[in-house]
Amino acid sequence: MPPGLGALLEDPAVEVVFHDADYDLRLLQQDYGWHIRNIFDTRVAAQLLGYTAFGLAALLERFFDVKLDKKHQRADWSMRPLTEDMLDYAAQDTRYLLQLKDHMSSELERMGRTAWAREEFALLEGTRWSEEEPGMSYLRMKGARDLGRRELAVLRELVPWRDTVAGALDRATFRVLGNEQLLDIARSQPQTKEALGKIKGMPRAILEQRGADLLDAVRRALAVPDAELPKFPRAARWDRDPEFDARVSALKTARDAAAKRLVLDPGVLCSRDRLEAVARRNPSTVDELAEVTELRRWQVAELGADFVRALEPHRKKQKATQLPST
Repeated sequence: MPPGLGALLEDPAVEVVFHDADYDLRLLQQDYGWHIRNIFDTRVAAQLLGYTAFGLAALLERFFDVKLDKKHQRADWSMRPLTEDMLDYAAQDTRYLLQLKDHMSSELERMGRTAWAREEFALLEGTRWSEEEPGMSYLRMKGARDLGRRELAVLRELVPWRDTVAGALDRATFRVLGNEQLLDIARSQPQTKEALGKIKGMPRAILEQRGADLLDAVRRALAVPDAELPKFPRAARWDRDPEFDARVSALKTARDAAAKRLVLDPGVLCSRDRLEAVARRNPSTVDELAEVTELRRWQVAELGADFVRALEPHRKKQKATQLPST
């Protein structure tokens, strides 16, 4: 990276504009230790403005009549040198970003949602991958929960192997071997190079150069004693009272009505997990609702009175069921 770039990105006086900043922020923090500040995320802004299509390609077409060629979205960006049309595609990604930000800033101001966006952007500043027990990343792979314990043992061997190879080659992990291929190997547990070659999408270069390593990983997993096979840790469980689901349903009804009024996607306005956090707290006032840490301040301001009102019948019912018998 060019000298001084990190200092520039971390300077709170410099606004840094992204589209869908989450992954970029995680990588910049992980690889360089940078903590990006003063963020403006055009994807988040588009969601808060109620846009139903908020991908960058859709936004560029909407505001600038620019159409990005989708064929490059799945291109091999690790290749060098990049082709001229790939360089042009990459430039298009950022060429209009500052103008797009200006359009959205004006729209947010006009709709009275600038404070919403500022709160969301401020929360992005701490985005990073959470620290987890070493070697446990395989459990987060989509599809891992569908595997049996022996299959999970194979996946446990394969994921760190792929990470190591990707690091040595300085390329993205999916450029080494895709998740689908890893899952297929975990399921089929091939014992020979020929069987490994039958995995759909298996890169020929990986098969020829590293096939033996993959087969060794499978053999190690098959040798694990049954008692030591991996399994998913138990998810945290909440003790739900009998009225919990009813409270969530009441909150959802209030949320959906507010979303319609604000012309917002209900999930953007308040996600299911936040509705459940409110239902667990069961606040009787807006001040109590504000103590629900999962909620944004702008959500409390927009939904507070509606949520408290929606929960009122359930509080009365709960109190009635708790009255001592005479």
